[in-house]
Amino acid sequence: MARSLSLAAYMAFARRQPTSLPKITMPRADGELIWIHCADPDRSRTLAQLGLRLAAQRLNATVLLTTSPGQRPKQELPEGVVWQECPSENPSDVRVFLNHWRPDLMVWLGPWLRPVLIDDAKRRGVASILVEADTLGLANRRWRWLPEPTQATLRLFSSVFAMHRMAADRFQKPLKDTPTIVHNSGPLSEESQPLPYNETDLNELRTACAGRPVWLAARMQLQELPLVLNAYRKVLRLSHRMLLIVVPDTPECAPTMRQALIDAGLRFCEWEDGAFPNDNTHVLLAETTDELGLWFRAAPVTLMGSSLASGFGGRDPLEPAALGSAILHGPSVRRHLDAYNRLSKAGGAQLVKDANGLAEHLTRLTAPDKAAAMAHAGWQVVSAGAEVSDQIVAEAQRLLDEKEVYA
Repeated sequence: MARSLSLAAYMAFARRQPTSLPKITMPRADGELIWIHCADPDRSRTLAQLGLRLAAQRLNATVLLTTSPGQRPKQELPEGVVWQECPSENPSDVRVFLNHWRPDLMVWLGPWLRPVLIDDAKRRGVASILVEADTLGLANRRWRWLPEPTQATLRLFSSVFAMHRMAADRFQKPLKDTPTIVHNSGPLSEESQPLPYNETDLNELRTACAGRPVWLAARMQLQELPLVLNAYRKVLRLSHRMLLIVVPDTPECAPTMRQALIDAGLRFCEWEDGAFPNDNTHVLLAETTDELGLWFRAAPVTLMGSSLASGFGGRDPLEPAALGSAILHGPSVRRHLDAYNRLSKAGGAQLVKDANGLAEHLTRLTAPDKAAAMAHAGWQVVSAGAEVSDQIVAEAQRLLDEKEVYA
């Protein structure tokens, strides 16, 4: 396979660059290896979830996630994902990397391309998918003066999933008369599998709370509870039957939260005691997060904790969104920033900064139609993200199956 002039010039320049190969400490496992490259470390968790979903449909598959040299994932990766820095573009580093890992499939999140790495993978027969393709460029800005190799690198991919229709149309021309398939898909988003629940408990809880507005404060930190209780007292003046469900982020917080409820003079019951709320109950306290699937289904509105106090980074908002709960949250959500941004843009999540703001939004969302509209917007975000993942997983399966046939 002859290289284009632009790609050949890039390769010649890359050979003269210093070698810089991050230490490889993990052995390659037996079976297929699904290699996910994430040029944006903020998106690492989203890409890792995609890799795990694909691996679950293969026999004995491993997921390797790489980031650009000098970068680390900015989010905690799910269990079962191996992380490794990418090698430099020096061909000798690339050879060592690919000789060790021997990937079967490469999924690449742009926009920055690494032509030497992608070209060598192609020559080894690695099936490859480019996702969220829009404006593409070279990873090394110092090499922009070279004859443009971006289009030649684009032709090395087996499939390209464009960010939107305009991007798909733009890629059709340079990929004309090539085997590369262009898909108009959309942005890839973090996924959340519906959390389990006990149907009998849900039915009994709904019976116990019939006619009462219910909201959930989930994954709460100790320092967030005073703000939550302050807002709750404000709302009780107008909606005196409202029930609050409190779930701490860790069980260790529960005793202190229990005492805070006593000090506040609020009547509460504890789920771990097997108690259901009655008409006089203000707060239901659940000690652990084990039954969040139940609480998200029971509460039309959820305040996602660990977001009002700084230093915790927020918790996954797609969990309640997938189960039909409108979402309120504080400003500290860096661990799931992309998901919160997408939900907010769609109208499925709302930022609150203080007790007054929280009380205002809770009062507004006591209207069932308001909460339902917000919850539906959040559910649509989750559904749209799942559709894009479905398309990519199906294409990856096809490419891997073809490799098996022709192996």
